Amino acid sequence: MNSEAIVNLLYRVADDELIIAHRHSEWTGLGPILEEDIAFSSIAQDKLGHAQALYAIMHEHFGQPEPDQAAFMRNADAMRCSHFVELPNGEYDFSLVRHFLFDSAEMFRYHAFTDSTLEPLAKLARKVIGEIKYHLYHAQTWMVQLGAQGNDVSHARMQSALNEAWPYALGMFEPGPFEADLINDGVFVGEDAVKGQWMAFVTDVCRDSNLTIPSDVDPVYGGRSGYHTEHLQPLLDEMTEVFRIDPTAEW
Repeated sequence: MNSEAIVNLLYRVADDELIIAHRHSEWTGLGPILEEDIAFSSIAQDKLGHAQALYAIMHEHFGQPEPDQAAFMRNADAMRCSHFVELPNGEYDFSLVRHFLFDSAEMFRYHAFTDSTLEPLAKLARKVIGEIKYHLYHAQTWMVQLGAQGNDVSHARMQSALNEAWPYALGMFEPGPFEADLINDGVFVGEDAVKGQWMAFVTDVCRDSNLTIPSDVDPVYGGRSGYHTEHLQPLLDEMTEVFRIDPTAEW
């Protein structure tokens, strides 16, 4: 197996999980209703756990920094997350649409990981895929309820959020430099395969939600290569402030 290819893949996935966890956590105390406040907080905690587990695999098997160092001691240019997860939460409609598009992608990504020849990754995927199913169920329920079963205002806001999110969502599938190696070694089926499954699923849910997927939209790439939006470094500064005061402290 190509260890460089594996590390690149795992950083992409782990960094996405870490940053979306932080964005979700920003709804704590601010959700439109208490149930949603709790839901986003719980999902954020799960995502952070997934990121920690992926960083641990890289540390234990591929000589990368231990999880806290990997998560809290890198600046934006070292991160491999997509632009999609970096974007500010905005209004709740955008966060819900991002939640749905992200978790549906993660569902198919982790499903593929269950058959990975990298056994620690396959074991993790089999462990957490049930959590992701519940995350996706939550998001899908709100997509249909607000898109198709709400009123004209809720439908318009969800459609606007989908229009805004779509090019960034496509950017989640930015190919890495080692796609062929990962596929040939059986580590990962590749971004195109996951994107195809995701697109079919998202199309069905958007139809049920009475929402139209934007057409002729170019994906927003760059995050997987370390080129990020202006939003990521301020997020990292806030997220890592306490840890960086004394990285050696024991909690």
